[in-house]
Amino acid sequence: MHYAPVQPDIQDEVLEEIADVEAAVDGAHLRLRDAHLHTGQTRTRAAFASFFAITNVLAALLVGAAMYGQFPFPLIAGWLVAVMAANWASRGYAVRADNGDAPRLGQKWVAPLESVGLAVLWSSLPTYAFAAQAPQAQVVIGGAMGVMIVTAVGLAAKPAASLAWIATLTAAFCIAVYLGSETLPLELILTFVGMAAVAVYIVGKITRWTSEQLELNAKFRSEAESVRMLLREYEHHGVGWLWQVDAENRIVYISSRMSALLGRQNRQIKGASFPSVLGGSGHLGQTLLARAPFSNLELELRTRQGTRWMALSGDPVIDVGGEFQGFRGVGTDITDVRKTQERLTNLAQMDVLSGLPNRGKVRQLLGEALSGAQAGGAPCAIMFLDLDSFKPVNDTFGHPKGDVVLKGVAQRLVKEVGNSGHVGRMGGDEFAVVVGDVRDRNTVEILARRIINAIAEPFMIDKAEIRIGVSIGCAFGPSDGTTVDDLIQKADLALYQAKAQGRSTWCCFDAHMQNEAEGRARMEKDMRESLRTGQFRLLYQPLVNSKTQTLMGFEALIRWHHPVRGMVSPVEFIPLAEDTGIIIPMGEWVIQEACRAAAQWRSDITVAVNLSARQLTSPSLPGAVREALSRYKLPADRLEMEVTETVFLGDTDGALEVLKRLRALGLGIALDDFGTGYSSLGYLNKAVFHKLKIDGSFVREAAKNQETVAIIQSIVALAKSFRMTVTAEGVETAEDFARMRDLGCHQIQGYLFGRPMSFEDATALVNRGQAQVGA
Repeated sequence: MHYAPVQPDIQDEVLEEIADVEAAVDGAHLRLRDAHLHTGQTRTRAAFASFFAITNVLAALLVGAAMYGQFPFPLIAGWLVAVMAANWASRGYAVRADNGDAPRLGQKWVAPLESVGLAVLWSSLPTYAFAAQAPQAQVVIGGAMGVMIVTAVGLAAKPAASLAWIATLTAAFCIAVYLGSETLPLELILTFVGMAAVAVYIVGKITRWTSEQLELNAKFRSEAESVRMLLREYEHHGVGWLWQVDAENRIVYISSRMSALLGRQNRQIKGASFPSVLGGSGHLGQTLLARAPFSNLELELRTRQGTRWMALSGDPVIDVGGEFQGFRGVGTDITDVRKTQERLTNLAQMDVLSGLPNRGKVRQLLGEALSGAQAGGAPCAIMFLDLDSFKPVNDTFGHPKGDVVLKGVAQRLVKEVGNSGHVGRMGGDEFAVVVGDVRDRNTVEILARRIINAIAEPFMIDKAEIRIGVSIGCAFGPSDGTTVDDLIQKADLALYQAKAQGRSTWCCFDAHMQNEAEGRARMEKDMRESLRTGQFRLLYQPLVNSKTQTLMGFEALIRWHHPVRGMVSPVEFIPLAEDTGIIIPMGEWVIQEACRAAAQWRSDITVAVNLSARQLTSPSLPGAVREALSRYKLPADRLEMEVTETVFLGDTDGALEVLKRLRALGLGIALDDFGTGYSSLGYLNKAVFHKLKIDGSFVREAAKNQETVAIIQSIVALAKSFRMTVTAEGVETAEDFARMRDLGCHQIQGYLFGRPMSFEDATALVNRGQAQVGA
């Protein structure tokens, strides 16, 4: 679906908020990783604390024993006590830090300072006394100091502390060797130095490796914890739930919100078959057996809260050996979404005025019935109904009472047809009945006579008695036609024949209806002649601003004054023009004439022309429009094209392509009679429409039906979300005008502001500059 672009300032705010959130998440992740790293270092240090302390003490005892007799014993004893006490305290601090009891102030520098202190204390006496010792004692001291350098592996978890320990002892060792260099042989000095260098290299390698492993472990732990936190947040506050099954499709894990919805505890569900728990869906079982990723698998689920719809997505779990281990995925409750879709679908397939299926739905029902008949079932039938003498009802009593009559007709039809078929409204005063089981054609004849008699009964509207009739044309499938269009055409021919026979009667399609065909042929010939001789003309109906009531433009309406037939209704010749292809040159003439008229009006006045589905199949249409605009030097934004939803019943892609080419010229494209045809909701995201026109039946119904008001509000809101203009048609009273204006309609069209008028009258209205109520 196409959405209007976000304003730049809003985009900047959204981007700033996203950046702030990302920075906060990154900061939290870094803090979590540092915390895990510190914890790992502290635990590793505590694990080696006893080894480190015991090694220090044992080395000190060895050095003390080597110096005994050659150095004052009190100094040796004091040094040993100090080393033991310091290492015991260091071990205790490491254990307390692991338990969380050690102070955290200055924590970063505690370990390095502690290492330096312990190293200085341990090496102080051996370094000082080294030069005065016998060679045997010097060898022991040098070896012990080399061992002490190696004990830095116990501090590897704290790289800074390990390096401080090694540096201090190495420095002390070098000082001791320097002081005793006069009495030590060169080869022994070189041995001491080489041993110290090897110890420093090895310990440095181990320290770096240990540090890298701790950092990597801390990173993995922080990421895993972040994922766990996000999953908990998703399960507690998100709209979905998580699941995992093993290779046998047995449940390993399922979110608590889902088990609660099922009315069972997690321990009761674990180990059970996943498809069985979700209602025994064979589709789910087959999907899992395929062992391939899937998404948006919709399942109907019966729960304690009633029937719910779930959408499942999952991915196979493969271990490091490439073996299949099961599935894991997410589920989403889409019940509300499906209900919304069903409401929109019903709205798109329902005639607002009568509550019956609209034209598109009737076609669907007829298609289903015809498929059943072609598959070997009983024949089906389509009955076309056209009300007789209904136009005088609108002319005499007005459209509001005419709408009441139409609703009454719908009710009577539903009552008479009952369960034997489906009743729909095709538009205007035309209805249809689809009968799916016609084992005996006499049943259709009986039904047709009952309908004629029922409609002939007078309608009492506000104490006024209104009488109308109905003519019926019928076709049977598959004998009269093997496609929906074919059957509808045959039923329409039969209807025309019924009207020709005197109306208030019925007629089945007969292959010998030559009179009808000849009449159509004559009308086709007359239309071609009328285009050549100029019998067609355009009338213009005003379009006004709902707030200021100023004139904004006109809708151009074609009229045919035949020298013999008189005024021919567009309802009669437009369908024939579409069927025969005359609509192509006729439409080009309308565009030329509308551009010629608009070019003589003010620059702020627009003109709209209607396009039929047949015109949109012509790739030459954009070229014809471009030529007309150029010929009369009319800016493209002053010309609008109006299409109805019926243009999408055929070549949808081709029609949209032509509309996009027209839009690219700069023209406005309006969707006319919105909501009364097949389905317009699916085409609003095609980025071609700039205006929605609300059908007059909505306008009139809104005066008495609150549901219709709600529908109009929804249409206005929908148009607003797509940044479209909304025009209300068929406004005939001041009350209708006020209501449509208050509901948010931007433009008004109807008899209240003017009936279709000649070019001269339209020009006079343009010159006045203000539409007059009741004009």
